[in-house]
Amino acid sequence: MRVFSREQLNAAAAAAIASSAKQAYNCGIMNTPINRMFAAMVALCALASGCGQLSGWVLKPVPLDESLKETVLATDPGLFVTDKIVVVDVDGMLFNQRPEASIFGWRENPVALFVEKLDKVQGDKNVKAVVLRINSPGGSVTASDIMYARLMTLRKRRGIPVVAILEDVGASGAYYLACGADTILAHPTSVTGSIGVIVQTVSFAGTMKLLGIEAKAVTSGARKDMASPLKPLDEEDLAILKEMVDGFYERFLGVVAASRTKLKPARLRELADGRVFTGEQALKAGLVDGVGYMSDAIALARTKADIKRAKVIMYHRPIGYRANVYSTAPPVVPQVNLLNLTAPDLAYPVRPQFLYLWTGHTTRGG
Repeated sequence: MRVFSREQLNAAAAAAIASSAKQAYNCGIMNTPINRMFAAMVALCALASGCGQLSGWVLKPVPLDESLKETVLATDPGLFVTDKIVVVDVDGMLFNQRPEASIFGWRENPVALFVEKLDKVQGDKNVKAVVLRINSPGGSVTASDIMYARLMTLRKRRGIPVVAILEDVGASGAYYLACGADTILAHPTSVTGSIGVIVQTVSFAGTMKLLGIEAKAVTSGARKDMASPLKPLDEEDLAILKEMVDGFYERFLGVVAASRTKLKPARLRELADGRVFTGEQALKAGLVDGVGYMSDAIALARTKADIKRAKVIMYHRPIGYRANVYSTAPPVVPQVNLLNLTAPDLAYPVRPQFLYLWTGHTTRGG
């Protein structure tokens, strides 16, 4: 890694303006000749950043291997500390979709990333406990269930304690996932709950009629184009969707009941009408086991694993840097009308999706 001064960058800029790769080489910026495009790029970046008297540029090599790497966040004093507590973070909307780029950077498939992290945990015998840091309003029914099932598989195969800590938001599908841990903690100010299912449909039929536009679909069956945005839902369409929603709802209740064994079924249904709770309210309702902070979750994981000395680690892509357990805290998920959306989480808003998602609006009956 090399650090370049303002004078060196100015020399590189002059070399680029003069379109001379040889001059850039003589500046000492590179130890091999560079082409005009790279020199121009360095110059433009320098000018755009407004390099001042006390500023400079740091150029770092980027590793070709982008598999998850281990970063030690903290370690107990002494030699040969081998036991590990892994912090696995779950952030943002939970959708099983391919990685995509946006103006905010590269967004990975959260399901694939979660599974990859648990695979590393499962393959490392030195990992004695997991802290699941959750900051999510939930997502699709299937994505939430895949992540929950993978977490349960880890617990079954390794038999290590898993402590979930709910931060800003740990609602709906994110709470579904948290139920896969053997202990759930919540920040005092976190928002959790929202136990229920929603499928949002959109119909443009009325607007199209006003504009004189008519859409006709040739289908193999009467319900093939059910929930299409080009036609209104009829009563039978609604009944079919409601039956599916009820099925997913019962599945959600089963997951919560398996985790919250002290909650009576009738009381659970009262709590599972879609409402959200603060961390303190969730504790009183029996939806979480305690209220605390990240340090409390790590201390609890250590106690449950019965380890004296350990190091706390996280997994990350080598291109990124993680300084501590809060380094990857995501931005606050904004509320936009009915749904809490962050582009491009729902790339196809008119496509019906069954969601375990806190929508920011409490609906009766889940």
